[in-house]
Amino acid sequence: MKEMLKTKRDIARELARKYSTMTHDELDILENVLVQMKFAKGEMILKEGEVCRNIYYIEKGLVRQFYFKKGKDVTEHMAPEGEIIMCIESLFKEEPTRLQVEALEPVLIYALPKARLEEVALHNVNIQILYRKILEESLINSQIHADLVRFETAQDRYRKLCKLSPQLSLRAPLVYIASYLQMTPETLSRVRSSITLGEG
Repeated sequence: MKEMLKTKRDIARELARKYSTMTHDELDILENVLVQMKFAKGEMILKEGEVCRNIYYIEKGLVRQFYFKKGKDVTEHMAPEGEIIMCIESLFKEEPTRLQVEALEPVLIYALPKARLEEVALHNVNIQILYRKILEESLINSQIHADLVRFETAQDRYRKLCKLSPQLSLRAPLVYIASYLQMTPETLSRVRSSITLGEG
């Protein structure tokens, strides 16, 4: 049986449920801000050198944010459905990003263009709250990841990832998980084996 496709109204309701209660009129406004975008597996959502102008809400699929350091591809963030992704520095400074965003699976995204969101937030307090909470969540997630790689052992990093985002540990390629957790794929492989053996 085919999945029922959600409407923009459904997505507006989802965002309101997650971030801020809204009146009927505010849902109308938020619905009109949303822009649907589709990407194939491997397709770039945002390339290095582009300016990030949107906050992206992932409705379906898995997305990776990464950058190149000394010729090496480093995974900064990964997000499955129900999560938000953005290049926050580029978004607010309106400068080209050094980060890139790619679809790891076929992806359906709803973009919230920053300029439009700010415009409607000026006159709608609940949309203002939604905007603030999205930004708060993004900053908190960045801090959680920074603390994870700064303070935790390799084993604890992987355990925490499985707990905080089980979908990532099941769906993301291991090479990207290793990069995200700042360990080599070999270390990740050993960690996964020891955890599996320990639980057996």
